[in-house]
Amino acid sequence: MINPFRYFNSSPEVIRLTVMMYIRYPLSLRQVEDLLSERGIDIC
Repeated sequence: MINPFRYFNSSPEVIRLTVMMYIRYPLSLRQVEDLLSERGIDIC
């Protein structure tokens, strides 16, 4: 099975958390980025 995260620099856990927040809550990507930065996760 091919790893779906092979082209990303972030860990799979961070990617899953970001996608979950974006889908679960009515947030923009900028708001998700702000929430992650408050948790100390830098995705840029």
